[in-house]
Amino acid sequence: MPKNKQPRLSRRQFLGAGSAGLAGIAGLLGLRSATPQPALAQDEDSHVDAHAGAGAVGSVNYEANGFNPHEILTDFDYGEVSQEDGRTIRTWNMVAVDLEFEIAPGLYFPGWVYGSSTSAASKRAGHIAGQCPGPTLRCVEGELLRVNFTNASSHPHTIHFHGIHSAFMDGIPGVGRGNIMPGESFTYEFEARPFGCHLYHCHALPLKRHIHKGLYGAFIVDPDPENYRGEEKEIAKTRNHQYPENADYNEMVMVMNGFDTNFDGDNEVYAANSIAFAYMKEPIQITGDKRQRLYLINMTEFDPINSLHIHANFFDYYDHGTTLKPTLTTIDTIMQCQAQRGIVEFSFAGFEPGRYMFHAHQSEFAELGWMSFFELVDANG
Repeated sequence: MPKNKQPRLSRRQFLGAGSAGLAGIAGLLGLRSATPQPALAQDEDSHVDAHAGAGAVGSVNYEANGFNPHEILTDFDYGEVSQEDGRTIRTWNMVAVDLEFEIAPGLYFPGWVYGSSTSAASKRAGHIAGQCPGPTLRCVEGELLRVNFTNASSHPHTIHFHGIHSAFMDGIPGVGRGNIMPGESFTYEFEARPFGCHLYHCHALPLKRHIHKGLYGAFIVDPDPENYRGEEKEIAKTRNHQYPENADYNEMVMVMNGFDTNFDGDNEVYAANSIAFAYMKEPIQITGDKRQRLYLINMTEFDPINSLHIHANFFDYYDHGTTLKPTLTTIDTIMQCQAQRGIVEFSFAGFEPGRYMFHAHQSEFAELGWMSFFELVDANG
């Protein structure tokens, strides 16, 4: 082996290294090897020792990161709403920035990320704060959307929205405005359609690098109930944040992602909303009196598919979120290729209170960070 060239650790070697070896190899990351452990401990500090030793030693400093995966879970960014000639205009001020953030205890990733002036993280910071995944932009079909984008990073970037728009607004190199260079700005403008669970991401080249580094986020278009009749209209009301029927649902966003920490083309860490084991160490609390609605998006680079499996329950799935009736019913596992997305709906009404696991059903992904719990605290419903 040439002098000064360090051997690369494969993700499978990484998984089996154990916490002691990982501390030296991966910047003090304490992912534990899969050795038998006692039964599930129920207190907050020790329950991550369960399920064959899965979990991470220590905690991530969310304050230093500037974003928190539990906040991202429910932070819908509605932008600024105005009226022009009787039409609703929804505006966001967004930036792309370089940001190093902690993805597991002691393990930092040199990311490129988006931020919005109207996200919860930015309001708390008092300035536009970058986050990974980017802010969840939410609107209603038929509205005119304006996204004022400034590239405050050190590389060319774009914003490409999955939706219907003109070629000029497509956010790809060589078409329309093309790349937005560092220090430049551009306004993307288009009508919100179709309704559904969508996404946005950078389309600058090399594409896999710009996506893998963190330039992506959820883009949700609510159906306008006035466009529908009968049963479909009533369902559309539950999917529209402006209607009281929407309050009967507990809505969450999860962007599945992975991180190649040594840039060898394989991910060493997996997560939902970027932080390994975040929802295992601090389970997501839910109640039985509301139906759960999860906007699920896969933005994992370097792996053909990712997946979601919910323990002890089944769900309905709306592929791409573009239908008002489920495309799949009574399933407990769904797989998505990169950029595929959908809406997962389920209920824990009448279930025994406790912790219900959910995770990727690629076992390697789960053991490298994509493992979580819902905690049912009230079974009424």
